Amino acid sequence: MDVPQAILGEEINKETESLYKKEKKLGEGTYAVVYLGHHIKTKRKVGIKKIKLGNMRSGLDMSAIREVKALRELRHPNVIELIDVFSHKTNLNLVLEFLDTDLENVIKDKSLVFMPADIKSWMMMALRGLDHCHRCWLLHRDLKPNNFLIASDGQLKLADFGLAREFGDVKRAMTSQTVTRWYRAPELLLGATNYTGSIDIWAMGCVFAELLLRVPYLSGESDLEQLTTIFKARGTPTEDDWPGLSKLPMGFKFEKHPRPAFAELFHGASDDALDLMNRMLTYNPVARITAAEALQHPYFRNSPRPTQPAKLPRPKQEYVAEEEGLDSDGARRKRHYNDAFGDDVFSDGKGDSAVAHREGSGHSRDQDAQPTAKRMDLRISSPA
Repeated sequence: MDVPQAILGEEINKETESLYKKEKKLGEGTYAVVYLGHHIKTKRKVGIKKIKLGNMRSGLDMSAIREVKALRELRHPNVIELIDVFSHKTNLNLVLEFLDTDLENVIKDKSLVFMPADIKSWMMMALRGLDHCHRCWLLHRDLKPNNFLIASDGQLKLADFGLAREFGDVKRAMTSQTVTRWYRAPELLLGATNYTGSIDIWAMGCVFAELLLRVPYLSGESDLEQLTTIFKARGTPTEDDWPGLSKLPMGFKFEKHPRPAFAELFHGASDDALDLMNRMLTYNPVARITAAEALQHPYFRNSPRPTQPAKLPRPKQEYVAEEEGLDSDGARRKRHYNDAFGDDVFSDGKGDSAVAHREGSGHSRDQDAQPTAKRMDLRISSPA
């Protein structure tokens, strides 16, 4: 006699859940809790992201499904591994590999000294992961330093695919309200709804600049201020620079700013590093370099050679804090797990749209850091 599929599925689900043991909470948001756990037989550490589906408004279930689907399809050394998925009551649990720090923690740790070879290594791993996503026709749509997690062996991995979206159909409209504002491409800020992997490349260019500066490169407090900040830093674009600029939905007239001398701000960067960054931060999305092209750029072939991942600088304090009595660094490490795993997500009540709002989240700098480094993270995702 055949066993009904529903019963068989429930048995498989319970068997999967029994493989793992939760140890302690790493962080909690409105719609998800992240735990440190381990595989009972192998003792491998894992992060268990419990998504509280039962409390979600219409639409967020689809966002969770998209994240699972994306991670199931993306198998790459520079993309976080989704190990298992199981449900428990009204919760969906994602079992992910445990990574104890992220690129933002590295950037913020003033005790660490970066060498050009270190930055080159991080950028190479980030671009390899992004190139794999784009080859699989997937946009990440939320690249920023704390979404690049770092393993104990130094490998950098893309994480938080809650806003990821398949692309390829140029006629299919997608939301322009995506990507954390400081890393959001100008075409998105101007209302573009047809875009490609070029938006991820712009964000990658901003991360590249942040690795060199140790503070965010372009930091506006509103969408309009973000555009002004970009134009002051990169010069105000014209139709000659960016064909089709005037046809974008938010076609405001901006004050004309000349393009400043790029090398003066990044005075310690090599010419090939500046050239690659400039090509990532090109206004015209069609002319912007791709991830595959970036990996072939002379920057990665020229001296110095990229540092071996295992030899890269790491923050001295990794995640070892107990649930109680966390110091400020321990609390910050808990927040990094919240942000990198994308837990503060909620529906905007419009069909299956989903909104993610993390204003003043763990991506904000410490109070004693530079004032320009204050982070305001507003993201909006939709089914497009």
